[in-house]
Amino acid sequence: MPTTLRGARVVLRPTDPSDVSALAAIRAKPEVYARWRGGDDLVAAVREDLADPGSEPLTVEYEGAVIGMIQWSAETEPDYRHASIDIYLDPAVHGRGLGTDAVRTLARHLITDLGHHRIVIDPAADNAAAIRCYRKVGFRPVGIMRSYERGPDGTWHDGLLMDLLAEELTEAP
Repeated sequence: MPTTLRGARVVLRPTDPSDVSALAAIRAKPEVYARWRGGDDLVAAVREDLADPGSEPLTVEYEGAVIGMIQWSAETEPDYRHASIDIYLDPAVHGRGLGTDAVRTLARHLITDLGHHRIVIDPAADNAAAIRCYRKVGFRPVGIMRSYERGPDGTWHDGLLMDLLAEELTEAP
């Protein structure tokens, strides 16, 4: 059963069907759409994300308002066990440390409550703001994944694989 997690400033709670329109509106913003895309029907894309049995979506709230979504998934093979995180936030709240708080809050839960020793995240290699955010939590670059994902322009773009070991998780300053 998904849990509500409280960060220093954000709340991560199980995503409810009533969140779909707000999340689709955030996904439609050019800065988010460029990274997350979703086709012409973003409501359907968000619903599809929520229905994915391999991931656990959480709505990110700040001061009672929906500002984005963070999700995690796990590799359950015991010899390769780890978790991964993906996130998008409304560009209107970028630069306030809310993404860092959300990622740190979820990472702490995955490590402390669920026993993961390693977490990965894979921003676009040119997404400097996301990379700065993840570094603040303790993620370290592992390497460039060349031609990792197709962009909205149809060309392939590099991704940066980053990981965090349990003992590297940082606390908020």
